[in-house]
Amino acid sequence: TPALQHRLFSDTSAFLPRFLMSEVEETLKRISSHKGVAGILIVNTDGVAIRTNLDATLTAQYAGLMTQLAAKARSAVRDLDPQNDLTFLRIRSKKHEIMIAPDKDFLLIVIQNPNAE
Repeated sequence: TPALQHRLFSDTSAFLPRFLMSEVEETLKRISSHKGVAGILIVNTDGVAIRTNLDATLTAQYAGLMTQLAAKARSAVRDLDPQNDLTFLRIRSKKHEIMIAPDKDFLLIVIQNPNAE
């Protein structure tokens, strides 16, 4: 919805160079327009949300838990093969699908309702 997009995209981020901001914002808008997307977070490596369209409680829960889970998954992948690394993590539950795209300094977390019509 426009209100959610405004809240997600209106704040500026000191964490990304200015030339990347338009690319990031365009990507977030594209993702949020997909059917069933319930939330988007960009989280730093400390689990602090840099961008979100969720309320404060859900943001804190998803940011903290998904950061821990991604770190554990990355560790497991590297333990199996030190030359490998985690590139994407997808979790599907009865209600949601959570997709995590890790980067060096950030995690992109997308929460989606897979049954959305």
